[in-house]
Amino acid sequence: MLLSLILCSGLARAEKLVIAGDLWCPINCAVDAEKRGIFVELAEQIFAESGIEVEYRVINWARAVHDTRRGKLDALIGAGVQDAPDFIFTPTAPGVSRMCFYASRGGAWRYQGLDSLQSVRLGAINGYSYGAELDLYLRNHHDPSQVQVMTGDHALISNLRKLRHGRIDALVENAWVMQALLSERYLHGEIVEVGCRQPDIPIYLAFAPGLAGSPRYAELFEQGLQRFREDGRLDELLRRYGIR
Repeated sequence: MLLSLILCSGLARAEKLVIAGDLWCPINCAVDAEKRGIFVELAEQIFAESGIEVEYRVINWARAVHDTRRGKLDALIGAGVQDAPDFIFTPTAPGVSRMCFYASRGGAWRYQGLDSLQSVRLGAINGYSYGAELDLYLRNHHDPSQVQVMTGDHALISNLRKLRHGRIDALVENAWVMQALLSERYLHGEIVEVGCRQPDIPIYLAFAPGLAGSPRYAELFEQGLQRFREDGRLDELLRRYGIR
């Protein structure tokens, strides 16, 4: 009985880190997927080395930002500094977001800077940061004839559907994410990349600003990233997801 009490006490004290984001595969994929995402696997493996369990949740982006800011979640997956500048970021970014534009094959339009967006109806996702200049453009163009912003758990799928049905002319999305989606839906021949925004945006596992444990978690994650880079485990993980 004493041994049982000791074991139960140990389980009660088990440390858990709750991380969340909306579906942004291969950065973070479905909870029940065989491959749950690059950032999810990184977090699980790095924190496991310190005896910390990681619980991964999928919720829509705006809510994930809100709940992490309020301390209901420990960390936000795949955030850029522009997404949540008050959050706690590691010195090293686990990845980069290359934002590209996609349109139906056969069209003449190509992205050639912000001015070129004036001639298209652009699809984007509520709460995402696409870089300072593009974020400003999206904020300043509210007319649906210029910008259409989707919300919810399936915002990218909705934008893709609108693109295929001609309700928008182009959409902007992370290149890793879009390539994975087009492959999954066999749409590479129908939807094509028509230019990318520069420069690339570093993306992070961003920790809740109001939780006392966040600086420690950020330090542990940074140390883990350095180990994974040095011993080749990060490159191996990326290769499993078809990157590099």
